[in-house]
Amino acid sequence: MSEVMLAACLLSAALVSSVAGMAWLALSMPAHARQVWGGAASAMTSRTLRWIGIAGLAVALGLCLIVDHASMAVLVWAMALTGASLLVAFTLTWHPQWLRVLAPWVQAATAASTVEGSGT
Repeated sequence: MSEVMLAACLLSAALVSSVAGMAWLALSMPAHARQVWGGAASAMTSRTLRWIGIAGLAVALGLCLIVDHASMAVLVWAMALTGASLLVAFTLTWHPQWLRVLAPWVQAATAASTVEGSGT
């Protein structure tokens, strides 16, 4: 694999990691969790999603730093975060259910808590 192709693959992985990280951070917020799952996630689930989101953004930064020198890597990372936040915001506006793919374990937990809370 050529150096240019390797850099392209690493930057693509950084973009995917940025989108996933931003989505996990958004899903950790009660308002967005209600949009996606129809109910708020538990405090532990929100905390877990928040930490996974932070890790995703850190991985994206690390991948950018592997490809370029620090000043250019931070610029590319900041642009990736901007694009990722816009993509997640538009997804939450248009089809929030699409974000369920990033946290499949939450749907079962939210559905169980909804059934328990309804008294049925």
